[in-house]
Amino acid sequence: MPFAEPLAARRPQVSPQNLVAGLEPSFRFAEVSFDTYIPDPDHPSQAEAVDALRGFAESVTQKRSSGGFLQKMFGAGTKPSGPQGIYLDGGFGVGKTHLLASLYHAAGEQGVPHDQRAFGTFVEYTNLVGALGFRQTVDVFKGYQLVCIDEFELDDAGDTTIMSRLLRELADAGVKLAATSNTLPGALGEGRFAASDFKREIQVVADQFRVIRVDGEDYRHRGLPEAPEPLSNGRVEAFAEKHYGEDMIAADDFGTLCEHLSSVHPSRYRQLLSDVDVWAVKDVSTIEGQALGLRFVVLADRLYDQDVKIVASGVPFDKLFTEEMMSGGYMKKYHRAVSRLTALARAGHMGEEAL
Repeated sequence: MPFAEPLAARRPQVSPQNLVAGLEPSFRFAEVSFDTYIPDPDHPSQAEAVDALRGFAESVTQKRSSGGFLQKMFGAGTKPSGPQGIYLDGGFGVGKTHLLASLYHAAGEQGVPHDQRAFGTFVEYTNLVGALGFRQTVDVFKGYQLVCIDEFELDDAGDTTIMSRLLRELADAGVKLAATSNTLPGALGEGRFAASDFKREIQVVADQFRVIRVDGEDYRHRGLPEAPEPLSNGRVEAFAEKHYGEDMIAADDFGTLCEHLSSVHPSRYRQLLSDVDVWAVKDVSTIEGQALGLRFVVLADRLYDQDVKIVASGVPFDKLFTEEMMSGGYMKKYHRAVSRLTALARAGHMGEEAL
């Protein structure tokens, strides 16, 4: 099979309508359920999280109360029985996305129509606000019964204000909210901007969620050998073609791809990978700039979502970001990206399933 068009040559165009239509679990999580999540017996919080989410799924279809969230919050109307949402807090690799996607599917089984539930990453929602405008985004989702937000994080002050306003208005409309993050809601934004300047907005976010802690090890690498050494530049494409000749392979030079990422909006990275089964990337090098690093985090998430195997040369993925980046304010994002890219590289080089 001939090689597909390199990622660096693609310029996908995505309409706001398609962005909304695409808010559903990715290929990797299209058929997961609470039953397919296997709790680690050494970490009881995982089984507790499943039970909590099962109960929350049943509450999604309950009749909405006549009083809005803000009215209740400030004493008008009936007092709320609890937060409007549920928030899964835990390290990367403990199955939070699996659980959130299971909630989305369970709501469907409870009778919530496809066009009244949404599942997307935090960056996909903020990108949608940029494409539609804040008011139209509220209008789109206020008729939904469930909005799921994966990888919730506040990267800058603007996101803090936008997302707190969005969640507040959706909760006021009676929409059930569910989110996952590596950070407790009250600590969102720490290390990245002056959180004290936005404490009120951050607290509004925190107040809308019941927090469920999910402890555990990174299941993607639990008990597995170290990822293989990268190939030489001259072997990458030949190796991919030999082992994955029946699949759609896209081949890129890492430096060229990085330049291209800077010109493509992250909301289009999912479409950037359309029809790609294997990514052959040559001469991977350490990323030193924060802006490019964060864009590559989004690409890593989309590669993982689509279960794209990686065959690579250059530095191993645990050296993709600088030590400063791996220990700074965005460290959790970078560690998640390294975890996911390493799993995909292990799948590409060793034939293992990328868990």
